[in-house]
Order: sequence, then structure tokens, then C-alpha cells
Amino acid sequence: MSFGEKILEYKDDMLRELDELLRIRSVSASDKDSASQALDYILERAGQMGFRTKNIKGIAGHIEYGEGQELAAVLAHVDVVPAGEGWSCEPYCLTEKDGRFYGRGVVDDKGPAVVALYCMKALKDAGVVTRRRLRLIIGAAEEIGMDDMEVYFRNEELPDIAFTPDSDYGICCREKGIMQLEISSPHHDGTLLTFLRGGSAVNAVPYKANALIDCTEREDNRIRRSSDGRKCGFGFVYTMDGLSIEACGKAAHASVPDEGLNAVSHLIRLLSEDIGREGLGSLCTFLDNEVGLETDGAALGIACRDDESGALTVNLGVVDIDDKSAKAFIDIRYPVTADSEAIFAAVKERAAVYGLEASIKNHELPLSMDEDAPVIVMLRKAYTTVMGQEPRIYSTGGGTYARMLKNHGVAFGPVFEGDPAKIHDADEGISVENFFLHAQICLEAMHNMVKD
Repeated sequence: MSFGEKILEYKDDMLRELDELLRIRSVSASDKDSASQALDYILERAGQMGFRTKNIKGIAGHIEYGEGQELAAVLAHVDVVPAGEGWSCEPYCLTEKDGRFYGRGVVDDKGPAVVALYCMKALKDAGVVTRRRLRLIIGAAEEIGMDDMEVYFRNEELPDIAFTPDSDYGICCREKGIMQLEISSPHHDGTLLTFLRGGSAVNAVPYKANALIDCTEREDNRIRRSSDGRKCGFGFVYTMDGLSIEACGKAAHASVPDEGLNAVSHLIRLLSEDIGREGLGSLCTFLDNEVGLETDGAALGIACRDDESGALTVNLGVVDIDDKSAKAFIDIRYPVTADSEAIFAAVKERAAVYGLEASIKNHELPLSMDEDAPVIVMLRKAYTTVMGQEPRIYSTGGGTYARMLKNHGVAFGPVFEGDPAKIHDADEGISVENFFLHAQICLEAMHNMVKD
């Protein structure tokens, strides 16, 4: 029996704990207090289990076990993106249905956080003597730029080896750079568009958008006819203030924007074809001309790729336009060898043509790690022990805590190939079998890190 199998003794306890944690609606983008509450909850439970714990400014913390000068760590987060609509079950609790676990955060990243906590308990209950201290480092603001880990590592030491279960299996040793930009105008200059809003997070493809158009009945009929046969669904209501339009697309993570259907982009494209630049205003015209319906950055002049990590992607995540201001937020994931300064300069130059300002709201540098690094060797051994085969080494456009570790750690699990986790989408979930397979791999890896 592998050491990792010991985690199966804690199945029921893990599920009860996960259900409690999912019920805390810790959406960091809108409710930082609830995100802190989720952090407090898991630290309190760890303290009750007999672990040393520390809370860092209500935004991050750690749970510690064992002794040793060196430090091994697992990094997870307990904040989530908004649930959104379209769920087949209640998002803020654990639901088991048709061989799957569902809930907002069950994969990203509350499920892995609870698993890691119980892996520590399994190590403690087994009396494992460590050559490295082990920490479970918990953040409460990962989904809004990872300020939590910046605060944490200003106050605490960097691990010698670490992994974050916040991606896919096998082992991710390269993460694209992430640049999140605001494109804005101090005033809205559209003559017909009075309101447009869509998206709740820059790192997600918006599945819904709404606009209000002050138009004539003739323009109203033309827009309705033009909406027929498009990929995006549209609904229309004529109000006293004009034509209200709702667009419905499909959510996806910003790292894979082509897997979604961007409701904002499709709504802007519909309106652009029917009421033009003057009616829409500068911001929407820029977004339609320079971003459009594509996700590769070609129109912006920033398309690029490399062999190490693949192609650049662009996601229009949030647009907010009213009579007072106009702003949009764009998420760019660029290859590990790309020039981030040149990418931003190109976007800024294009925005200026339309009289718009471009600014960087968040920038996370890429990660690129040697495939023979000690931590990767340990993780490969753990995966092979449980799964009976070697893990793949891959790159991602996703952003994890690994990029904060200065080449001391990587992303590792929990999502298995072929299991549609639907992260940042409705019905986020994982198969029951894979949930417990991940738990075994996680314990095996944590055991290797403190003993090898």
C-alpha cells in the first residue's frame, strides 16, 4: 500500500469539511470579509487538529507541521469567483450527483485546500518524523491578483520546495505571463448607447451582457433582425428609456477564452454593425475593431507564440459604460519568452488612436522551471506511485501561486485530463473517483517532500 492511500481513511471527514467551507460565499472580488471568514474557518479547524497556525493580516495564513530547517509547502486559496448563473444545483454547498462533486470552489480551490489539510492530519496521525517543516499556505485573494501571497511573503519565508494544487495533472513547469489592463475614457461619448455592462471578473469570459440603446423603432427592428442566426443568444425588451438588450454566451476561464462565448464582445459586434461608431462611442469602437471576436491578439498587433508555452491569448473580461464613464478590463496571457513591455506599448498606442487611456492593473511575470528540478522529481515520483504511469510535463495560460515561488515550486493537479472541471463556469465539478485519486497523489507528494 502506498502512503497516499492513508488519506482514504478520512473520506467522510473531508467531505463534511468541504461542504462547510463551500457554504462560506467567499467571493473575493465583491466580499473580502467573506474571503477572510473562509481563511479564519480553515485556520481554526487546523488549530483544533493540533497544528501551529498563523493569520497574516486577514488575507493569508499558514498551517504548520513538523520540524526542520528547510521548508516544504502546499499553497491553496479559499476565495472564489462569483457563482454566476446556469447551475443545475446549488453552487454554495457540496452536491454529489451522477458520480461527481459539484460546488463553486470544489476544484478551484477549496476542495484541494481541504484535501491538503487532511493530508497534514494523516501525516500527523501517522507520527511521520520530518526532515523539513511542512506548511499549508492559504490565501484569500488569489482570484483578484494574488496580493495575498505578496503580503504573505513580505512577512514569511519562501519555501525551499512547494506545489500548488490549482491546475491540471501532470506537472506544470511553465506559466504564461498575465497582464490585466484597464482601457478607459473619462466620459462616454456614444450618442445612442446609454448603458452597457457585462462580466464580473477580468479572468473569466463573460457569459452575460446588457445594453440600453436610445433608438428609433426602425433602428430597433433592424437590430432585432440582425441578431438572428448568431452564435450568441439575444433578448430584447422595449422600455421607456429605449431598447434593452441582453446577450447570453458561455463562461470560461480567461486562460482558455476560445472555450467560451464572450457575451460582451458579441453584443458590441451586433451594435457596431447597426449603429456605428458615433452611436456606440470610442470605447466600444476600440473593443470591436482592436479586440473583436478573436482571442489571439492579432487585431491589436500583439499575436505571438513560442514552443515553450504556446500562443498569446486575449480575453475581454469586464465592460462598464454609463453616462459618467466608460471602461473595460482585458486579460492578456503571453508566452514565457515574450516581451511584456512591447505588448503593453502596442495596446497603449492602439488605445490612444481612439482617445483612450490604457493602464496596467495587474501584472504577473511568467514562470519557467527546469524539468529536472528537485521538486519536480518528487512530484513525478508521487504521481507515478499512485497512478502507475509517468505524468506529462506541460505549460499553461492559467495563473497560480507557483509564479510567486521564485522557481521553488510548480502547479500540480487536481484536474485530470478528460474530466470537465468547468472552472469559473456553472457546474464546477470533479468526478468522485478523481477527487480521491487527487487526495492520494497529494498525500504521497507531501510525504515525499518532508521525508526525501
